[in-house]
Amino acid sequence: MSMGCAYAIVAYGGHEGTLRRAAEAALDEVDRIDRLMSHYRPESPLSRLNRDAGHRPVPVDAELLGLVAEALRYSRESGGAFDVTVGPLMKAWGFFQGDGRVPDDRELEAARRRVGWGHVLLDPRGGTIRFGRPGLELDLGGIAKGHAVDRAVGVLRRAGLTAALVSAGGSTVFGVGAPPGREAWEVELEDPLHPDRVAFTVRLKDRALSVSGGASKSFERDGVTYSHLMDPRTGRPARGVLGAAVLAESGTAGDALDNAFPVLGVGAGRAYIRGLPSTEAFLFLPDGRAGWRMVRLRGPSPPS
Repeated sequence: MSMGCAYAIVAYGGHEGTLRRAAEAALDEVDRIDRLMSHYRPESPLSRLNRDAGHRPVPVDAELLGLVAEALRYSRESGGAFDVTVGPLMKAWGFFQGDGRVPDDRELEAARRRVGWGHVLLDPRGGTIRFGRPGLELDLGGIAKGHAVDRAVGVLRRAGLTAALVSAGGSTVFGVGAPPGREAWEVELEDPLHPDRVAFTVRLKDRALSVSGGASKSFERDGVTYSHLMDPRTGRPARGVLGAAVLAESGTAGDALDNAFPVLGVGAGRAYIRGLPSTEAFLFLPDGRAGWRMVRLRGPSPPS
């Protein structure tokens, strides 16, 4: 257990002892990232940054600075559909250590004033971050698990492993190589409305899968269903998309993009993915007859 979910590693190789040591080292790396980037831990560097950066530039670890810079890039390129400062909205809607609630207009407007990725100011040369708006905070929950998966994969590869699967609670999964006798790892995607059913199976080989949405991550009030998939631009849960699954070259990319695509929807998502080589997105849309239908979006193939 780390970063709020169960991490699991499946690995194949010639020597069991080597596999166990590599897997333990990879899981230790996940714990290290949790200590660095968790906003649930008051003593973490990220929590200290959130407390102080509204008052002054805060020196940060190069790894944390780099991931924040990457999160800001996805925030910018998605037009704010992914926003690394979305935390106050998640808290207002009860999705931060809660089961969901509908905030009143006054509370929602107060939360919206504390959100805006453009107010996160990085100084790469000085190695500092400061916030240009009072009450701002960084929420790396939409990207840190993918980063942890990538770092764990790096540990396994440096140990010489060529066939492994790393999973962060099933929400981000990376397949290294393929298991013996197979061409790829086969990973089942959960039905967005019925967790006990399988929507379809994807094949992973040196690629990541990230998934967002699902019936278990929503709540209903007065006949309206509210998803945890937040649209930072409106301050309200996204409508019209049940969830998304993204295939990408890294867990970090997939983790950010599976938040952006449900907010963008089909039309804007199709335009966005044109700038994302080797990326595929599957959007699960409500359908009155069948429950849901799927739309597949594809980015351009990388140049040969």
